[in-house]
Amino acid sequence: MLFGDAWEPSLSPGLTAVSPQPQVPSNMGPSWGLLLLTVALGVTAATRCPAPCVCDNLRAHVLCLNGSLMAIPDTIPELTKKLDLRGNSFMVIPAGAFLATPYLTHLDLQRCKVERLEEGAFRGLGRLVYLNLASNGIALLYQESLDGLSSLQQLILQGNRIEEIQPGAFGHLGSLTVLDLRANALVYLPDMVFQGLQVLRWLRLSHNALHVLGSEAFAALPALRRLSLDHNELQTLPGEALARLDGATRLDLGHNPITYVAEEALAMASLRHLFLDHASLQDVAPDAFARSPQLRVLDLRENQLQGLPPLAGAGGLARVSLDGNPLLCSCLLRPFHKWLARARVQAQGACAAPPALRGRSLDSLKPPEMRCGRLRLPPSPTTPPEQPRAAGSRQCPRECICSPDFHHGSCENRDLREIPRDFPGDTHLLDLRQNPFRTVPPDAFPGLKELVSLHLQSCSIRALHPGALRGLESLVYLYLTDNHLSTLAAAAFEGAPQLAYLDLDHNAFTHVPAGVFQLLPNLISLHLQHNTIRELEEGDLAGARGLRWLYLAGNAIRHIAPAALAPTKMLEKLQLEGNRLSEVPTAALQGLPALSELKLSQNPIKHMGDSVFLPVASSLQHLYLDNMGLERISPHAFTGLGPKIRSLYLESNKMSNIPDMSNFTGLEILNLQDVPFHCNCQLLPLHRWINKLNLRVGATCGSPAEAQGLKVKLSTTFLTCPGWGRGEAGKTNPNKTKTASKPRKKKRSGKSPARGFSKSRA
Repeated sequence: MLFGDAWEPSLSPGLTAVSPQPQVPSNMGPSWGLLLLTVALGVTAATRCPAPCVCDNLRAHVLCLNGSLMAIPDTIPELTKKLDLRGNSFMVIPAGAFLATPYLTHLDLQRCKVERLEEGAFRGLGRLVYLNLASNGIALLYQESLDGLSSLQQLILQGNRIEEIQPGAFGHLGSLTVLDLRANALVYLPDMVFQGLQVLRWLRLSHNALHVLGSEAFAALPALRRLSLDHNELQTLPGEALARLDGATRLDLGHNPITYVAEEALAMASLRHLFLDHASLQDVAPDAFARSPQLRVLDLRENQLQGLPPLAGAGGLARVSLDGNPLLCSCLLRPFHKWLARARVQAQGACAAPPALRGRSLDSLKPPEMRCGRLRLPPSPTTPPEQPRAAGSRQCPRECICSPDFHHGSCENRDLREIPRDFPGDTHLLDLRQNPFRTVPPDAFPGLKELVSLHLQSCSIRALHPGALRGLESLVYLYLTDNHLSTLAAAAFEGAPQLAYLDLDHNAFTHVPAGVFQLLPNLISLHLQHNTIRELEEGDLAGARGLRWLYLAGNAIRHIAPAALAPTKMLEKLQLEGNRLSEVPTAALQGLPALSELKLSQNPIKHMGDSVFLPVASSLQHLYLDNMGLERISPHAFTGLGPKIRSLYLESNKMSNIPDMSNFTGLEILNLQDVPFHCNCQLLPLHRWINKLNLRVGATCGSPAEAQGLKVKLSTTFLTCPGWGRGEAGKTNPNKTKTASKPRKKKRSGKSPARGFSKSRA
């Protein structure tokens, strides 16, 4: 079982596990006794357990689950091997965070709100084999972020918001076999991005937004056997990039908008299983798989194929799945049908037309039944034209460093006053951070048609002139964080139609730069946090029809117009924490059918009325309502919400009760810490519900005085409530109820600290 699964340390004899006390030989003097006493005291100190953790010292396991830790505890026993820190609030993993625990083999940091891994964060963990960083907020992987993990075998980064990976980020992970990058925000993979992963066997890139792959993106993966690229935005088969994977046996490309597979499109010498299901395929060339001679299983389910030609090049094919395609079983399908029989290929699929054959399986058809008449297949889509390659490389500007292997240019922190020119024409990433440019003039980046990522953070930029990005037709990422921008002209983005990620946070905007997004039809992610924006007005986001993630935290927003978000119908994440909203912007949430995450933390919302989340109830999964000073929640505030909700954050508020949430059956995280619950009989339903949850929620009583500080789950104030016996012990007699409740209470606390555990009493 993987460490990331729910694991519990087994109970072992003894309160704590310490080394056996050494026996002092009878012929040894007092100095030996003093020395051994010192050693024994050192061992005892090493077994201390930090608050609020559970330590199984015999198995060297430590659990600190779903607590309120803001930093990595510095008293974790040095000999710990497995450390589970899920559900805390670290934000940043600093350099050397685990130097005190060099024997770790498994480390779980899921759902810890981590946004940044400092360089050297895991230095010293040379024994670690499993690291889980899933469901955090990491946006960028730097070259030294994962330094020191020479033995790591599994790295889980699923469910972050990683937009870019710098080449070299995985360069120190020579033992890694599984890399999970699912459900991030990747659009582009540069050349050699996975360099150093010599023994990697499975690379998981599903559920991103990939539509650009460098031709050498997978060049450094000699041991890769399985590649998952399903649920992305690939419009063509990335044949050039995939040709580097000589040893891969399984390729998942389903759920991509691929319309055509050209001749010899896939040259993978060892490929046996290819999944192209749920794409947009309309045609496949006869020799599409001729250069993949080991292909055995081809999955083409749920496409738009009306037929296929004989796949003569795929000599080893054993099975083709065509279920869910509108197959036209006319005379035009006879060559394919004949080839199936001759090559002894099993085909799954059924006719959609003509009406006489509708529903008939392919293997039941006879050639005379497949007549033509007036039925004809539509002409096959033409092969997309080859894109002309950029002109050859030029010399690198004198103040900068250019890497021909990675197609990178860097002039970071060179005190440059003007943007340098004459970078190689095949540059893909250009890093110009920390230079006092002040302005970006028109045509600032000539000849860089292949540029994908442009870094202009901390450059004191006050103006982005019209035409500044002209010619950057491949640009996907633009970072303008930490500048002095207060306005933007729409014409500044002319000539950069592929831009998908735009970072404008930590600038001086007082309003959203309206009109800009009309020229950015492919914009997916917009960062505007930590400006001084006061309201969202109708029309501010006009043109942002493909926007999925909108970050507006740390502004001064008091009002959101009802139609302000109307253009963003594909919006999935809306982060509004740290603003000045006094009520939930219910009207503005209308028309957002895909919204799955809503953050309203740290807004001064004191009261929450009925049905405030109803417009997004069918899609919402993650809701943040913490640190708001919330005093009252209407009993019907959560109307419409239910099993889809996976995480709900309500900590650090002032209400004394919360609505019935018994239908929130899909909860994985519920945080009720630092809420002053009034533990009287009105709270009995919450008490019962919490007892049924297999979650640590942190709910404590704020009143009455005799219950103050007690956990709601364990408080005895409910014993005298009407119906207590019926709900808790199946009896109505109060005396019997109390008697019956004792073994239940013992069972709840019965993961006894008396056998193999030392547990903090915090």
